[in-house]
Amino acid sequence: MDSPEAVASTHSERREDTAPSTSNTSGQGEDGPTKPRKASLKRTNSKPTNAKAKKPKKARASRPAQLGYTVHQGEDMLLVISSSTSQYAGSAWKPPKKGGKKKKLKGKAKPIKKTKTQRTTTTPKLANKPVAKETEDTRLFVPQKATDHRWGESLPEEVLISIFQMVVVQDGAVPFLCRVGRVCRLWNAAASSPVLWRKVTVGHCWIAPGKSQPPKTEKKIQDTFNWLAQNRFSQLRDFSLCHWSKNVSYAVEVVSQFCPHLRSLKLSYCTGLTATAFHTLALHGRSLQSMNLQYSEFQVEGLLEYLENHGGQIKQILFTHGLKNDRLLTAITKGNCPDLEFLEVNTKLDSKDCELPICIQALQMACPKLKTFRMLNVRPLHKTMRNGADSPSGFPLLEELCIATTSYSYMTDKDLWDILFGSTRLRVLDLRGCSRITPSGLTTLPCLELECLFWGQYFSSNVGLPSPKKGLHMLTEKWSRTLQQLDIANQLFAEEDLEMAMSHLAHGTEADTLRSLNLSGTRITPPALRPVVGQMTALSYLNLSSCRYLPRGLKRIYRGHEDVRQLLDKLE
Repeated sequence: MDSPEAVASTHSERREDTAPSTSNTSGQGEDGPTKPRKASLKRTNSKPTNAKAKKPKKARASRPAQLGYTVHQGEDMLLVISSSTSQYAGSAWKPPKKGGKKKKLKGKAKPIKKTKTQRTTTTPKLANKPVAKETEDTRLFVPQKATDHRWGESLPEEVLISIFQMVVVQDGAVPFLCRVGRVCRLWNAAASSPVLWRKVTVGHCWIAPGKSQPPKTEKKIQDTFNWLAQNRFSQLRDFSLCHWSKNVSYAVEVVSQFCPHLRSLKLSYCTGLTATAFHTLALHGRSLQSMNLQYSEFQVEGLLEYLENHGGQIKQILFTHGLKNDRLLTAITKGNCPDLEFLEVNTKLDSKDCELPICIQALQMACPKLKTFRMLNVRPLHKTMRNGADSPSGFPLLEELCIATTSYSYMTDKDLWDILFGSTRLRVLDLRGCSRITPSGLTTLPCLELECLFWGQYFSSNVGLPSPKKGLHMLTEKWSRTLQQLDIANQLFAEEDLEMAMSHLAHGTEADTLRSLNLSGTRITPPALRPVVGQMTALSYLNLSSCRYLPRGLKRIYRGHEDVRQLLDKLE
């Protein structure tokens, strides 16, 4: 440490500071002791000078105890902090005003300037020395960190592939694998593993949506996509393309040519898919089983031709309701997809015309293996077959039926029976918005192990028949053993009926299966709610918002087992 030099510099500064305080002369340090004696002789002539000369010496002897720096002990070093940051801190005198100096010391301004320059030159040295110490001390630990091995270069390639697999499952292969492949050779080899490229979703990788693509950018996109298909997509199973307005056909053609194991193709909010792309899929996509074309524009004629020739390998198809897309449902009912297991038809949120004519009997005969049938925000208009023959078995393998809508629905008990009269394996039934369905119609269904029943009303209108007010207890009595989720929001059942229904749920089964219960907007009362909350310990979601017969403090949504259990104390 440079503490002796710091002490010496601070003492020299204080000796210079005492000179202007005693007289206006600019003498050096050797003449310092003589000048105070002359000043004392002028003031008092009666006493000897030696007695008065000792007093300043005693004061000077006490000043060296006030050092010009302080020492602080840090974690791994001693930090020397100079007290010269304030030039006049700790001094016994204060500098005179600048105006006074100019008036009194007009002829001796140069020596004063010298002392100022000396102060300015000495103080930065004291302030910079501790900083230099800090940098020198911290550098001592750098070689120790440099000896540590980098985990990314020492891990086996199999371990890196497992780590990348977890990220790919959560965030997708693109652009994560493209970025980590540029880190080093080991990471590039791990990121190039075909196992990681089985499910790929490509969005806006090159250009923002809504902006035009220059010819150079379009050529770059095609080259990059072609390279990925040849070098990375050898084991591709599921491919998704989102929000592409150009190069959609090119991407589908390249994927179908270089990906023989492609099973699922999803186009979301894409435009420009031509018939040539469907023809390429027919030639090379022999393993394709699922097609999701929701909210995308494509040539319907090309898809119809594909379904006529290769519809036997399609098991899942999803599309959006439209004037031209409705021809797809007609092609399906004609028997072009005999092995179809998943069928979903939805509509755009801003769509006004959502009526879809459909012949249920023809669909049952054309797709006897159907397991999931969804019509979201679509009002099906039932058509009958010309010969009047009914389907002999209906949908014997159907497990999920969804006819949910936020608008009014024309679905009646007879229409529901025509769909589900042979569906004994039904597990999920979504009838949200179907206000004409009655509890008596639901009890006649052949399914005995229903797990999820969604029957809430989320559309307030006078259209259609009023909601039933009795019979809910028949549903809970029939499916009390298997019900896991029940939604009867805004269904105006009577208080007595609700109490009987909740009692069947609580005591109708030994197994605790109910997990979710939505009673929003109903006439549920605390006595009717108490047995369900007390007995169903697996209940983790309970919606009691807008329940007019409950106190204000209970009208909210309860999430989690502990939150629901705390409600029991309030009910008691």
